[in-house]
Amino acid sequence: MAKRKRKIKPTNIAALVLTFAAVLLLVYFARGLVPAEIDDTVSTETTTATTTTPTTAPATEATTIPTEATTEATTEEPHELTTEEQALEILSGMSLREQVYQLFIVRPEQITGSSEKITETGSDFEEGLETYPVGGIAMFAENIIDREQTVEMISDMQSYSSLGLFITVDEEGGTVARIGNNSEMGTTKFPSMKTIGNTSDTDEAYNVGYTIGTEIMELGFNLDFAPVADVDSNPGNTVIGNRAFSTDADIAAEMVAAAVEGFNDSGILCTLKHFPGHGDTGTDSHLGYTELDKSLDELWETEFIPFSSGIEAGADLVMVGHISVPQVTGDDTPASLSATMINILRNDLGFSGLIITDSMQMEAITDRYTSAEAAVMAIEAGVDIILMPENLEEAANGIIEAVENGEISEERIAESVLRILEVKIEAGIL
Repeated sequence: MAKRKRKIKPTNIAALVLTFAAVLLLVYFARGLVPAEIDDTVSTETTTATTTTPTTAPATEATTIPTEATTEATTEEPHELTTEEQALEILSGMSLREQVYQLFIVRPEQITGSSEKITETGSDFEEGLETYPVGGIAMFAENIIDREQTVEMISDMQSYSSLGLFITVDEEGGTVARIGNNSEMGTTKFPSMKTIGNTSDTDEAYNVGYTIGTEIMELGFNLDFAPVADVDSNPGNTVIGNRAFSTDADIAAEMVAAAVEGFNDSGILCTLKHFPGHGDTGTDSHLGYTELDKSLDELWETEFIPFSSGIEAGADLVMVGHISVPQVTGDDTPASLSATMINILRNDLGFSGLIITDSMQMEAITDRYTSAEAAVMAIEAGVDIILMPENLEEAANGIIEAVENGEISEERIAESVLRILEVKIEAGIL
């Protein structure tokens, strides 16, 4: 008997279509290819996930994301280096020898080797500065003839230096005024600081600092070795006398602070001198051994008062004298070479600026130490700048050898050089 053909019901056809469609959707889901219009019930999370997979739009994502990153990078403000970052960048490119010579401020004659006082600089100075790349030059009355000559000489010296030079002078007013006492310079001539102090008017002291600073800055100087922060407490003292503001420590302190503010407002760097105090010594450190016979408590009661006041007012440098303080240090080492005295200045008085020695050509130093010995002792003690060693090359080589044999660490040198560079950057010298 012939078989009857099986008739497929419409309902079965519909079921097959639905089944096929479901399978197709599953395949699409598995491959991430389901278009939004096929199933608008797909969740937002699912859509986001599927549209960010590499199979959906790899070319678009690869080109879009970097473009956005590039846009952000170009629209960001460039990072402005801090003073410390600038100084570190410069320091990183300096050799040990270049770093060591930054620790010295010398007379211009020490660069050229001239036995005569020089009033102009040329190729000999330029060549000398390449050999001895010092941190600064100290000018004296013999180097200063008139305004035009001074401006030109300073400008020339600066042009020869890649790191900028401290150009310094002793311009206190009164008897110690290399510029003010030269009638050709056309600057203000001030009376002694004792006369200023006797007015008890701090505005007068401020005016001294501001006027001197403004006038010498016009000539090209950027650092003044003033004001004197000593107290004239010993009538027999032959080196300070009327250079100090007062015989009273408190009055001296007020005047020193006002003078520092004046210097600061003028834009010139200034220096407190001669730490720990030269006003109560019986001898002159220019001429030999000098002692301050006081305890630490006594120094706080008198000598330290003006220095503390000047530091608080914002003095940039402190000059340490070649003054022995045996009651404090336990020996006759000059303060300029004594770690004990430098630590007191740094830690107890809280001075964070540049510490500089008094001239190393003074007999309080040269009678007892070679240039190399004195320079090494000063750096070991914590001094930043050595002023006018008797023999520059010997002093610098002494420090270099001390680093090479491990007596002084490279970090110790870098510490002072970094401090010097930061001051130069802040002052616009570098």
